[in-house]
Amino acid sequence: MPSDTPTPANTPNPRTIKILTERENEILEAWIENRVASSDFRETLISGEELRSDSQTFMRAFITALANSNTEEMRGKEFNAIRRLLLEISEARAAQAFSPSETAFYVFSLKESLLPFLRDEYKNDPELLIDELNKISKALDKLGSFIFVATIKNRERVIRQQQQDMLELSTPVVQIWDRIICLPLIGTLDSRRTQLMMERLLERIVKTRAEIAILDITGVPTVDTQVANYLIKTVTAVRLLGSTCIITGVGPAIAQTIVHLGIDLSGIITRNQLSDGIRLAFELTRQRVIPINSFVDGETATEKGDSDERVQSAHP
Repeated sequence: MPSDTPTPANTPNPRTIKILTERENEILEAWIENRVASSDFRETLISGEELRSDSQTFMRAFITALANSNTEEMRGKEFNAIRRLLLEISEARAAQAFSPSETAFYVFSLKESLLPFLRDEYKNDPELLIDELNKISKALDKLGSFIFVATIKNRERVIRQQQQDMLELSTPVVQIWDRIICLPLIGTLDSRRTQLMMERLLERIVKTRAEIAILDITGVPTVDTQVANYLIKTVTAVRLLGSTCIITGVGPAIAQTIVHLGIDLSGIITRNQLSDGIRLAFELTRQRVIPINSFVDGETATEKGDSDERVQSAHP
């Protein structure tokens, strides 16, 4: 049987496009079956319905691109459309925790599913079969590489967003009482986190008109020169807003380290326990918390010699 009329280099034979179009559903089912049976398929990350939807959309876009473009150059609006589709798939797979290699292999695996159909079509012309397989392989290789890179970028974006979310969660400014706020610090301090910490603290001071800001470093494992400088800068910034900063959580180990490093914190108010810092904050804002059992039934705070302000502090 004579070979078909030669087609332009890197352009699929019309017979190939025809077989892909006419047997699209059969190829799709074979591809899905192949993916589900694969050892690297993780049903916990993607549902069968989503896999089918993505695969069907990709198959149709791929056939359209092959029919209208050069598989070597992969230019034109058809391949632009399939690239946009792959960007969407890679973004979804990155969010589902698929690795870049798993996502790329999803595209590469279509070759295996196409092979039996092309082999059946070109069984009497092995040279043409090899030629058509090479063209399709080039196209899928390029698309697989494209989605591999796109997935890496999407994973990096997701990781950066998660890091930002964790960074914001790790710097919560809590309002302890009227005019008193607290920022508990946990973990290692670096320049980025310290900058965010300072911004959030200063914004909250302005918003709440806080007179006292407590920095609790109980959860900070070590204090070196860099961390100490961060704290000094934060205290200075708080003072510039007209508020007072109290650093709590300064234990024996941290105190010894600061002395050993020769860091001067003499102008900064410090306390060992957070509770001590809160007690001092009440004193500096002329407030006092009075235990409920200190009141006698029927006896007013004025009769006990307590001021109205102290009663308000005890019962805000």
